[in-house]
Amino acid sequence: MASRSEILIVGGGVAGLALATRLGKTLGRQGKARITLVDKSFCHVWKPMLHCFAAGTVMNENDRISFMSQASGNHFEFWPGEVVSLDREKRQVTLSPFHASDGTPVLESRTLTYDAVVLAVGSCANDFGTPGVKENCLFIDNLVEANSFNEKFRMELLKAFASTSKLDIAIVGGGATGTQLAAELHKSLEIVDPVSLHAFGKEPPKLSITLLQSGARILPAFPESVSVAAQQELERIGVTVRTSARVAGADQSGFILKDGTHVPAMLRVWAAGVKAPEVTRAYGGLSLNRAGQIQVKPNLCSVDDDRIFAMGDCSFIVDDPLPATAQVARQQAIHLARHLPAWIEHGQEVPGCIFHNKGAIVALGNYNGWAALPGGRVLGGGFLRGLSARIGHIMLYRKHQVELYGLLRGLASIFADRIETFIRPPVRLD
Repeated sequence: MASRSEILIVGGGVAGLALATRLGKTLGRQGKARITLVDKSFCHVWKPMLHCFAAGTVMNENDRISFMSQASGNHFEFWPGEVVSLDREKRQVTLSPFHASDGTPVLESRTLTYDAVVLAVGSCANDFGTPGVKENCLFIDNLVEANSFNEKFRMELLKAFASTSKLDIAIVGGGATGTQLAAELHKSLEIVDPVSLHAFGKEPPKLSITLLQSGARILPAFPESVSVAAQQELERIGVTVRTSARVAGADQSGFILKDGTHVPAMLRVWAAGVKAPEVTRAYGGLSLNRAGQIQVKPNLCSVDDDRIFAMGDCSFIVDDPLPATAQVARQQAIHLARHLPAWIEHGQEVPGCIFHNKGAIVALGNYNGWAALPGGRVLGGGFLRGLSARIGHIMLYRKHQVELYGLLRGLASIFADRIETFIRPPVRLD
C-alpha cells in the first residue's frame, strides 16, 4: 500500500469519534496515514444522554465535543457534510453540499478518496411505515431533534401554564430510550414546580405521560424482573404504561391503536425500533439487512468489499448479530483501532471482533435504576442499589469523556460541569 494511506471514517458517534481519535494518535501522529472524519454535525454528543437533553434535565452545552477541536489535538482531519454516494471502483465518496443554518451555501459537493473507509453512521428510530408518524411525531435520534423536542416541550408547558390545562405526552417505544425519557420528563416538571410558583405565581400544569409498548413488557432487553420493577416505578410517579399496545397510526391529536383506542397527546414521541439511516442505501450497493444495516463479517469488514468496514448501530454481523448499543460500538471501535494499523501497513487481515458483554444499565431519572450484570445478576430496586446503578450510568459517560479528552482534560471537564451546577438552573428553562 501507499506510504501515506487514506483512512476515511464516516460518522462521529460513539464508535466513529473513538476510532478517529485512537488512529489519529497512532497512524496520524506517525505520518503513516491521513485519518479523515466526516459528519454532518460539528459536534459529538453521547447518544445515551439524548433523552436527558430532550427533557432538559441535563444541559448539553458542556456535553458536546467539537469535532474540529478534537481533530486538531489528535492528528486527524474533520470535514462537515454527509456522504451521499460511495464509488467502490474508484474508492471515493461524495459529500453533499454544506449549508449554514439559515440555508446559505457554504461548501460545494466534495469528493474524498480512501484506501479504507469505516462506516459508523449510527441508527435512528424505525417507524415501520406506520401512517402519520413522520408527519406528526417527534424523534430524539440526534442533538438537533433532542433540542427541538425540548423547545416544543417548554412551549407546550407555557401554554398549559396560561390556560391551566393538562399537558398530554405519549411516547411510543418501551425500550431504554422511551422508558428513560418518560422518567426524565416527570423529573423535569418536578424541578420546575418550585420555580413556577415564583415565576408565574401559580402551580404548574398537570402532566400526563403515557408510554406505549407493542410487546408484552417494557425494557425487553433486560431481565423480566427489571421490566416489572421499572414499570412499577413509572406507575408510582404517575406515568401510564400500556403494554401490548400496537400503534396503527398517528395524527395531530394523538395515537390510534390497532384496537381502535385513541391516545390523546399534544406531544407525540416515536422512540420505537432501530434502523440504519436511509443514506446507507446509497453506499455503493452494499448488502443490507431489512433495517438498512450494513452486513459485515465478524471482523467488521463488509461482506462485499474488503476495503469497507462498518461498526456500531449501522452494522449487522451476519453470523452473530449484536444489539445496537454504545457498549458494542465502543468495543468495535477499539478492535479496529488495534488492528487496522497492521492491515494498512502489512496487509494483515483484521481478526474477528469478540464482544464481551459487560452488562447494561437503565436509570429512571433520580427515582431508581437497575444494572443487569453478566451471569444474570441484577443490581438495583432499592435506594442504595438503585443509586449505585444511576451512578454507574453517569460513570459510563464520564469514562467516555476521559477516553476522548485524555485524563487531565476529562477530569477538568467533569470538574467544570460540577461547578456549573451551582450557578445554572437544574433544568433547562430557556
